[in-house]
Amino acid sequence: MTTTFFLIRHAAHENVGSYLAGRMDGVCLGDAGKAQATQLGCRMAREPIVAILCSPRERTRETALPVALACGVGEIAICAELDEIDFGDWSGKTFDELNGDASWRAWNDQRQVARTPSGETMHDVQQRVVAVMNAVHEKHQNQCVALVSHADVIKAAVCKVLGLPAGDCFRFDIDPASITTIVSGDWGAKLIRLNEVA
Repeated sequence: MTTTFFLIRHAAHENVGSYLAGRMDGVCLGDAGKAQATQLGCRMAREPIVAILCSPRERTRETALPVALACGVGEIAICAELDEIDFGDWSGKTFDELNGDASWRAWNDQRQVARTPSGETMHDVQQRVVAVMNAVHEKHQNQCVALVSHADVIKAAVCKVLGLPAGDCFRFDIDPASITTIVSGDWGAKLIRLNEVA
């Protein structure tokens, strides 16, 4: 019995790449992101999606909606385990500001052991995303499910599947509005496609 997971990163929000959005409220898709989300819906309509789980953030919910409409999924389940990393006081700061912060540099240089100001580690993130995938696998065997989340959360899942240390998350990219496909079975899990852009 297998479950096919489509791990979707949210589409681009306004000024993506210029500041750390984290769990800030009110971070919504920009015009480019809305177009990306529409394109995602067209791409995912080819897949027999039976359920969509989504991070609580506005940008993920706005990304999930066109996918749900295109796939005929009536309800999007909000899932705290798919939420962005809790970056605490770093949220909202520009990357220029963060680069002057020694603890931010440590987070990026020593991702295996470093913690965010809220105390979350990459291992914590990996545990929560893997736990929700295991639960979904039990419920949706021989079915396809979309999980709409954030770059580092998806990277944590991929590292787990590939047996990579969490610190190796910088060795691959997860772009806005990309799709990463993982198949999970009783034998384990395997990566089918990484960072597919619709």
